[in-house]
Amino acid sequence: MTERGPNDLEEQIDKLKKQVEYLQKQCRKAGKAILDLEVQKVGLHKDIDRLAEENSNLRTMLDV
Repeated sequence: MTERGPNDLEEQIDKLKKQVEYLQKQCRKAGKAILDLEVQKVGLHKDIDRLAEENSNLRTMLDV
């Protein structure tokens, strides 16, 4: 069995700190992507409403 020293502990702490930084970066990227998708969703809802109204108007015009 090998003995572990204080350097091993420091290495593990450094690895964990790097992992935390990486995960924080990934969470920020995911958060930005979610916000972008929310904006896109609102835009698509507006397009759907506009197209539905245009469709309704066209049907009304064709029935006349």
